[in-house]
Amino acid sequence: MNVKDLLSLKGKIIVVTGGSGNYGRCMVEGLAEADGTVITTSRNLATAQQTAEEFRAQGLDVHALPLDQGEPASVRAFKAALQSTFGRLDVFVNNAVSRPMKGYHAPLEQFDESMRVNATGMVDLLREMTDLIVQSGGGSVINISSMMGMFGPDLSNYEGTSMGDLPPDYFFHNAGLINLNRYMAQMLAGKNVRFNCISPGGLFNNQPEAFLHNYCKKVPLRRMANRDDIKGLVVLLASEAGAYINGENILMDGGLNA
Repeated sequence: MNVKDLLSLKGKIIVVTGGSGNYGRCMVEGLAEADGTVITTSRNLATAQQTAEEFRAQGLDVHALPLDQGEPASVRAFKAALQSTFGRLDVFVNNAVSRPMKGYHAPLEQFDESMRVNATGMVDLLREMTDLIVQSGGGSVINISSMMGMFGPDLSNYEGTSMGDLPPDYFFHNAGLINLNRYMAQMLAGKNVRFNCISPGGLFNNQPEAFLHNYCKKVPLRRMANRDDIKGLVVLLASEAGAYINGENILMDGGLNA
């Protein structure tokens, strides 16, 4: 098969949760540019609709549906809406997170809320979307973690800034997701569903100058990720070009942790 055909997502129905976030928008755009039909989600439907409208104005096939992955009833309603409107699911990008915990000394209630959404709710949604993919004949699940799920924090990056009070739930959640990805690859063996994880480094978002200096001098490419860097990788994992990649965690950090 021609490599352009291998990378094409034409005819594929794709869900990207949290598609209005920083990396979420990049992935929605890249998957739609590869001719996929992309559904972006948010707890706030207006937010998802605005994102979808912006991309449709560029000629991309992007739609919006509401979803609160921390609420089982919302997960069931979302699954039903997908089935009734689109009839199938080929690719699920598990990207949405909630960040209620604000630092190391934050109340345990905030950690509990984070786990309700980012652990219990995420597993609920992941199983339901995987079931849809199996019913559709197979496809790809792409879990979005972070390099912070693989390494402890480098606090020297925050010297000279007011940043650096990092919440523990972020590290807990992302590390768990990486191994959950391996678990799902084994548990769904023989079902024609691939599970892969992307662990990005930092995305440039006008961070304080001191942080950018501290961070970028450690990266062999001497920069943070830009908004195109994740596009090719997510399309690869969603498409037939990645048909034999399964159970992997791909570190996308410009060589920072090489």
